[in-house]
Parts: sequence; C-alpha cells; structure tokens
Amino acid sequence: MVVRNLKDEEVLETTYLAHGGAIAQMILDRRILKEIGFLAIARLAPGRRIEPHIDPMEEIYFVMNGGGEMSVDKEAKHVVPGDAIWIPTGSRHGLVNTGYEDCVILVIASPMGKMGEVVSKTS
Repeated sequence: MVVRNLKDEEVLETTYLAHGGAIAQMILDRRILKEIGFLAIARLAPGRRIEPHIDPMEEIYFVMNGGGEMSVDKEAKHVVPGDAIWIPTGSRHGLVNTGYEDCVILVIASPMGKMGEVVSKTS
C-alpha cells in the first residue's frame, strides 16, 4: 500500500505551473502507478486560467472547491464543487476560474498506448 499526503516531500517536489495558470502537484504518478497515468491536484486562483490545450490522454477533472468555466472542444459549461468532467483523448480543453476563491481540481489521467509510459507534464 502507498499513501501520499499533499504535504509529503514526494508531492511537494513535483510542484509546477500547469498550462499557464494553475499551480499543480503530482500526488501519484509514474513513480508508483503501473496502469494509470497520474493523479494530480491543481489550484487556480480567481481570474486565472488553465490555457486551452490538447493532451495525448484521457482525463477527468474533478472540482473540489471553487468553480469556473470549463471548455472541452466547442462546448463550455459552468462547473462547481462535486462536478466531474470527462475529457476524451485529443480534446482541446481549458478552465477559467470565474469565482472569488481558488478553484481546486483533482486531475486523473490515463495515457494512450503502452501502460505506465512517461507522460509530459508541460505543454
């Protein structure tokens, strides 16, 4: 069993700027996982955005706190805590925090192709 806490050194050392706007950290990734790409947490300050981008993997964004305008391809919807957004492989997607508090999301990703393959964290 592997247990990771957001305050663990293994999580904190992965802190990076995700797609131009969110501060993200890898909770579980290729260092541990065998078939799932990663589980990350991202914090998006009010007025900030995760720039629209395309990833070579299927993803789920799960809104934990705050909210905003989520776009996937040509569709956009307001999202709030408790919403899960499925992002098909190759879909252009982005998120804008339209609220007054941090928007916190969990990101679960599964790469296409060979399981456990290293997936780039930057775009």
